[in-house]
Amino acid sequence: MTHAAPPPAALDELEALMDRAWPAPVREVLDGWVLRSAGSVTQRANSVWPAAAPPDLEAAFREATAWYATRRQPVIFQLTDRPENAAVARLLDRHGYSRQSETLIMTAAGPGAAPVSGPAAGIGTAPGVAVSLADTPSEDWLDLWWRVDGRGGAAERHLARSIIQGTPSLYASAVDGQGTVMGTGRLSLLDGWGGVYCMATHPGFRRQGIASAVLDALLGAGREAGAARFWLMATEANAAARALYESAGFAEAGRYHYRQAPLRRAPPAC
Repeated sequence: MTHAAPPPAALDELEALMDRAWPAPVREVLDGWVLRSAGSVTQRANSVWPAAAPPDLEAAFREATAWYATRRQPVIFQLTDRPENAAVARLLDRHGYSRQSETLIMTAAGPGAAPVSGPAAGIGTAPGVAVSLADTPSEDWLDLWWRVDGRGGAAERHLARSIIQGTPSLYASAVDGQGTVMGTGRLSLLDGWGGVYCMATHPGFRRQGIASAVLDALLGAGREAGAARFWLMATEANAAARALYESAGFAEAGRYHYRQAPLRRAPPAC
């Protein structure tokens, strides 16, 4: 099934939406760069977003490096693939920053975001699965999402919860007949947009249409809430996720990746 391509969205708008939908608890704007820290919970919330070019690139780089050093965190940049970031990329190349997590930004128009359950997704739908929606994530929702995507213990989980509840959102839970949560998803609602996040499926229930059912529910609820367009992110390496989103009418609107400072070796013992 084919879908009309969504109207183009400016990368400036998408980058601002993504920053707002995943808010870091600590942030500072430095000459156009947004420095973000969240105790190392997710790359986005612990990275530099070069929203605008600083007047002195080298000075901004030194200050950003010092900012993260005081927090005992590695320096990470989130760079969208766009000409405006070329100078930053060259600077990071000179300093030996690695390139990680190649990610597609995908968008769809509201009416073009089509149901994907069953044949459209190329997989069957698990019998007896129901999807519920809530304004806050339940503990079962959090348990599954953190099990699939989380990194760290109770403190990191608590911080992650504050991040995902930092903007108005809907939380979808796919449950079986016994009420067991098998899949999760989150839709952040901002300025007529819906941002899809936290898509996770229990390892024991994959390839059964869980993700399709969750995505259907989120898109439908988003349209009812007034979302005219949707965005999401999918890593380049995750072909299955990209195929699911494409079947729902999403198309690539841009790309970004992360650049991380090289690890410093300890001086040799005397």
